[in-house]
Amino acid sequence: MSESSDTRTKTLNFNVGVLGHVDSGKTSLARALSSTASTAAFDKNPQSRERGITLDLGFSSFTVDLPDHLRDSVGKQPYDSLQFTLVDCPGHASLIRTIIGGAQIIDLMMLVVDVVKGVQTQTAECLLIGELTCPRMVVVLNKIDLLPPNKRQSAIEKMTKRLHKTLESTRFKDCPVIAVAAKPGGPEAPDTEEPQGVPQLIELLKKQTYLPKRDPGGDLLMAVDHCFSIRGQGTVMTGTILQGSLAINDTVEIPALKVTKKIKSVQMFRKPVSGAMQGDRVGVCVTQFDPKLLERGVVCTPESLRTLFAAVISVRKIGYFKGSLSTRAKFHITVGHETVMAKVTFFGLPPAGASEPPPDSKPPPSEPCSLETPFTFDREYFYQDEYVTGQGEGSSGADPEQWALLEFERPVTCPSLCLVIGSKLDTDIHANACRLAFQGRLLQGFEDKNYAETDLPRLHIYKTKHKEGQVERVTDDYTVIGRSLFKKETNLQLFVGLKVTLSTGETGVIEGGFGQSGKFKIRIQEGLRAETKQLFSSTSKKKGKSGSKGGTANEEEPRTDFQPVSIHLHFKRYVFDPHKKMVQS
Repeated sequence: MSESSDTRTKTLNFNVGVLGHVDSGKTSLARALSSTASTAAFDKNPQSRERGITLDLGFSSFTVDLPDHLRDSVGKQPYDSLQFTLVDCPGHASLIRTIIGGAQIIDLMMLVVDVVKGVQTQTAECLLIGELTCPRMVVVLNKIDLLPPNKRQSAIEKMTKRLHKTLESTRFKDCPVIAVAAKPGGPEAPDTEEPQGVPQLIELLKKQTYLPKRDPGGDLLMAVDHCFSIRGQGTVMTGTILQGSLAINDTVEIPALKVTKKIKSVQMFRKPVSGAMQGDRVGVCVTQFDPKLLERGVVCTPESLRTLFAAVISVRKIGYFKGSLSTRAKFHITVGHETVMAKVTFFGLPPAGASEPPPDSKPPPSEPCSLETPFTFDREYFYQDEYVTGQGEGSSGADPEQWALLEFERPVTCPSLCLVIGSKLDTDIHANACRLAFQGRLLQGFEDKNYAETDLPRLHIYKTKHKEGQVERVTDDYTVIGRSLFKKETNLQLFVGLKVTLSTGETGVIEGGFGQSGKFKIRIQEGLRAETKQLFSSTSKKKGKSGSKGGTANEEEPRTDFQPVSIHLHFKRYVFDPHKKMVQS
């Protein structure tokens, strides 16, 4: 075994996401914790330095002895040290997409809260992202140096109690809370001031570690966050392996540029290694590649990623989002490592017992359905004007299972089954409102630019339609003339052959138009019932008597002296059917 691969097997990498509201002191905390800064650490971006906030995912690390509880669980794996890789995620409002991109590789989340300000809007959003992507959390109350010494302890206890209450209904119930001052005196203070509480935080982090599930199998997917050239060696891409593994001499693809390159060397925190796998933070060197072409993006096994123009996802509304989720609305969709605008269409399972469509096009009732229904093109789905929420007692009614069609404004490159988050990032960041709207998994992607013609007709999403008209008169036992069901200009040929039901119970079939004013002829196959004929003949006699001679002229006039008999037409129309055909069960 080479020395480099020996180094590789001895250090276990554990990714800790540092999240929190802008100005909560995340970067100062990462700096205080880290002994080794990687290429992308600590706001190298000049724009970040000017503004004093993190604009990109920053990475840094520190190594400690392997804790005993991990020594027992690693079994035959000869790890002897534990490397914490800190992923410093931006808190700035419009950069939430970066957090979601980084969250997919985080093993533990460190939520940084300004002890003076408490939970703010972005703190809550970070918490939500954590819930979607991460199994464990530690809350760090920062800036305790700003509290007056005589009131410090009671203020910390009060804030801890408040946080535990906030976290009660989340997966992070009872998570540890620790108080620190990462940079006493604030960013401008001299570095002579020692951080407070950091050694205790390191001990707490060690206790919270577990053996992360790492799978070296499957296609490689690496999130690249930095790219630069080294004279005489080539171009180095640094990033984190989201899935699969890589080794020297492997060929990788940069899908955004449609180019493939061979890996010349690999480093993990400045140490050469022969390979790396899921969860590892690496620098990969390739030759003859201009670093200016790729600042951020993904690298993968050749041809393993797909570029999609539209997609079907499973969808769940995020409870804290206050707005409605309407079909045809546009949302910011974060998928893989990209955020792009998309138009959304919601759809669900047909209402219970919907062999004949119900008489209007309201969303289906929210019966709790199993969340196991796989999406398939063979099934029929019900069009929804908006996402349907559960209507159980209080909020206990589970939302019915539903899906969404996303039509992207520009194509996105992403792995299949990846996490998808929909948000309204254009909401005012100072409004106290959650901007994360829904989440789901990518189930089906459409790679054809002309997907609306080639793929969408396979998607059987239907609307139910109900039209109501009236019987104008009876011509014989098997034929009635109807009116008020269609407009004068409607092409009645489209409706010939469709079944209708009379309010008296008979069913019939539309045979065609009658005259020029939108009237139509209905054939009643079984014939009119005696009581229906009775209804018409008694009113007919009355009409005849009160009219002039014979009463025949009055046969053409609409009857007004009896309870009108209505005609009901129910049909389905498939939203993506290019022929707009009407279908009846």
